[in-house]
Formats: sequence, C-alpha cells, structure tokens
Amino acid sequence: MFYLPKLDYKNNALSPIMSEQTLDLHHGKHHQTYITNLNNFVKSTEFEKLSLEEIIKKTAEDKSKSAIFNNASQHWNHNLFWKCMKPNGGGKMPSKLENRIIKEFSSIEKFREEFIKAGVTQFGSGWCWLSTKNDKLIISNTSNAENPLIYNMRPLLGCDVWEHSYYLDYKNKRPIYLENFFDKLINWEFVASNL
Repeated sequence: MFYLPKLDYKNNALSPIMSEQTLDLHHGKHHQTYITNLNNFVKSTEFEKLSLEEIIKKTAEDKSKSAIFNNASQHWNHNLFWKCMKPNGGGKMPSKLENRIIKEFSSIEKFREEFIKAGVTQFGSGWCWLSTKNDKLIISNTSNAENPLIYNMRPLLGCDVWEHSYYLDYKNKRPIYLENFFDKLINWEFVASNL
C-alpha cells in the first residue's frame, strides 16, 4: 500500500507564492487521487509488493500498463516535488551544488534561465527537471506523468507544470509561477542532498 506523505510544512507556509488553497487541492486531492488509483490498480497483481521505482521502470514501456505507470509516476514525482520546496526557499545554494552548477552551466543565471525555459516550453501538462546522468547535470522536461527515471537519469529537482500547480494563483502565467518557484520556494539544501 502507498500513502500520502505528510508535508514538512503547513499548507499555508508557502503562501503567497503557492497559496493554501492550491496546496490543499494539489496535495490533498490530486496527489491523494494518484495514490488511491495506484493502490487499486496494483492490488493482487505482480506489482503489489514492488517499490515505486520498480513499478515505474517495469510499466513505462508497456501501453497495457499505462494506468499503473501514470499513477505510480505521478506519486513519485509529487513525493519529490513537495521536498523540493520550503517556506522562504530560493536564495543561496550550498556551495557544493553552486560550484557544480556554475561548472556545468557557466553561471547560476544561465542555469535559472534554462530551467525556467524547460518549464515554460513544456507543451501541455508535465514537469521540468534537473537530473544527473553519467555524472553530468541535465535540465529536461517531460510530458504528463513521465519522469527522468525512465531515461536512466536521477532527478535532483522537479517542478510540476500541470495547471493544477499554479492556475488558482497565477491563471495562465506559467512563466511567473516558475520564476517564483525558482527564486522563492526551492529547497536548495534538499536538492544538494540528492547529488
């Protein structure tokens, strides 16, 4: 059985960048629905005793298992997303992460620009990511429930760009949401711990 994780902060703690109403809806309703669906889909199947990562990797390429994949991957994605944020986030990164980003992207400003662009240019629902592959940092975006795990990458940071993440607070202004996410919400200590 999979369960909704408890947040490390109160539902109003990210306001006004992410409102209490958005967090109630996103965490309490959307994420819970993915978990409920996943538990129902895997019950009494070969997937029931597997880890979330194992389920994602075993179902990613099998169209007949798309319902299992979508709900498992969205559960995994959201587990990471909640940890990637904190009240009064953003700001200075731990030096290990900062040095690595500067080395690979030439500057923090360039990295910020590329990460936000990945989220803005994701057509429709999906995610933008900072991951590692073969010890290299990679910015990417994925559609719907997909995540970098299925491309043999290790996600360090993920931002949800499905409309339920931002529409109540930002309407159709996804770029503003992404700028605020980067500048004021990211828990850089958590991201650095994933390196």
